[in-house]
Amino acid sequence: MKTVSMSGSSRKNVGKKDAKALRRENMVPCVLYGGKEEQQIFAVPSKDFKALLFTPETHYVELNIDGNKTMAILQDIQYHPVSDEVLHADFLRIFDDKPITIAVPVKTTGTAPGVLQGGKLQIKIRKIRLCGVPNAIPQEVVLDISKLNIAQGIKVNEINIPDVEVMEVKSSVVVTVNSTRNSARNAGAESEAETPAAE
Repeated sequence: MKTVSMSGSSRKNVGKKDAKALRRENMVPCVLYGGKEEQQIFAVPSKDFKALLFTPETHYVELNIDGNKTMAILQDIQYHPVSDEVLHADFLRIFDDKPITIAVPVKTTGTAPGVLQGGKLQIKIRKIRLCGVPNAIPQEVVLDISKLNIAQGIKVNEINIPDVEVMEVKSSVVVTVNSTRNSARNAGAESEAETPAAE
């Protein structure tokens, strides 16, 4: 899993006034919790969130708070309802030997025969929640679609990642090839071609 580095400083004052003052300085109030340590209240420059948020990829976060480094994941984030400005973020400490649950993106490999026949590939679940120790969780879930014909798909229960549990409904369809007007027309043309001419 890729890692993004973020640097912050501890907050001495807690409250709405302090949070508003931080935001005026383009800082985001944050909380770090998890493990046996007490939760830590700190602030990070808002620009540091760009590498974490404006990407389809999932990242671990190396937090440097007052010179102390901690590995974490972004657990929750709050946005301003109008401006989409980041208002607050919660981070969860992660440890090499403790399972975490995190969502990673779905990517496909290969070319589906159904798409060549005029069907349309649809990714129904773009991010899949996985549970496992940090080193076991992949950067992304890669699905081979090279055997999918029209109306066929791949379900959650077909995904197998060593030492990792997929935390989605097993019967859910992740990716499928849908029929289109074009594919139906192609199928009709093939059917007519295969029908022997009347004598």
